[in-house]
Amino acid sequence: QVQLVQSGGGLVQAGGSLRLACAASGTIFMFNAMGWYRQAPGKQRELVAHITSGGSTNYADSVKGRFTISRDNAENTVYLQMNSLNSEDTAVYYCNTHRGGLEFWGQGTQVTVSS
Repeated sequence: QVQLVQSGGGLVQAGGSLRLACAASGTIFMFNAMGWYRQAPGKQRELVAHITSGGSTNYADSVKGRFTISRDNAENTVYLQMNSLNSEDTAVYYCNTHRGGLEFWGQGTQVTVSS
């Protein structure tokens, strides 16, 4: 069973930075593509950033140039570095992966940006 355990997040002022981490277990992490999603109140969950097993990345237009997704295969962990945060980044953030046709989610982490 794949488990994703998130850490990081919290409250930050506009313009500040936060880093989220997602530690995976129950899978051969190096073979997994990983994603970070977010869901703001009243909105649908959206993909923020994605990284393939080979390290290729892509980002939502709204976060390009501000967020960086990375992975440490030795630590079975994927990170999301978030810089220049603004109020529109306020949301619950989730890490995600797929394996064996199934989808797995982290527990969610609240990020709140105060203006």
